[in-house]
Amino acid sequence: MTSPSEYKRVLLKVSGEALMGKRDYGLDTETVNAIAADVRDVVAMGVQVCLVIGGGNIFRGIAGAAAGMDRAQADYMGMLATVMNALGMQSALEKMGVPTRVQSAISMESVCEPYIRRRAERHMEKGRVVIFGAGTGNPFFTTDTAAALRATEMKCDAMLKGTQVDGVYSADPRKVADARRYEELTYLDVLARDLNVMDAAAISLSRENKLPILVFNIHAPGAFAAVMRGEGLFTRIIEN
Repeated sequence: MTSPSEYKRVLLKVSGEALMGKRDYGLDTETVNAIAADVRDVVAMGVQVCLVIGGGNIFRGIAGAAAGMDRAQADYMGMLATVMNALGMQSALEKMGVPTRVQSAISMESVCEPYIRRRAERHMEKGRVVIFGAGTGNPFFTTDTAAALRATEMKCDAMLKGTQVDGVYSADPRKVADARRYEELTYLDVLARDLNVMDAAAISLSRENKLPILVFNIHAPGAFAAVMRGEGLFTRIIEN
C-alpha cells in the first residue's frame, strides 16, 4: 500500500461551499487565502498539485433545476461559477508566489486556458499548480466526477477531498453525536453504506482506476500538508 508521503502528484477537490467561510454566499477572502497557503506548503514539499473547485457558493445547477430551470442550462451556469472560483484561487496562490494556471473545460481564452491534458501535465512538471474549471464541460456531471476524471487523466497518485470534517463518518458528526468515524474504507463500502462522500459516479470511476481518495478537513490549518506526510486525521478510501 502506498503511504501518503510517497504521493508525488495529487488532485485536491474543494467544494464551492468551503470557500464561503462564515458567509452565506460568494468567496470569503480569508478562507481562500488559508486554503491557498496550505496548497503552497504542499507544493513546497515537492508535490505536484492540481485542483478542482466546485461552484456551490455561487450557483448550483441542481438547485436551479429544482426551481424550474432547464437542468442543462442550470448546470452550464454552475460550470461558469466554478471558473469564477478557480480565478479567485489563482489570484490568491499567485500573490503567495505560487505559479498557477487555470484550465477550463468550456473555452474562454480571454480569462484562462482551454483544458488540454498534455499541457496541464507539463505545467505540473514545471512546478505550477493547475486549477481545472467548468467541471467536465458537460451538464449532468458533478464536480466530484470531474475531480475523479481529471485525477485519472493526470495520472495522480491520489485524490484528496477537502470537507468540513476530519474524515468520513457514518452520519454528519455535526448533527449526530455518536457518529462513527472511519479510518479506512473500500470503494464498495462507500457505495453500499451510501456514505455521503462523493457521488456514485466519482467513486466508481476512482475504483475502476484504483485511485485512492483521502478525505480530510479543509479548514484545519496545515491539514493538507499533514496528510501528505501521513499525519493528522483523514479517511483513506481504497480497494481491498
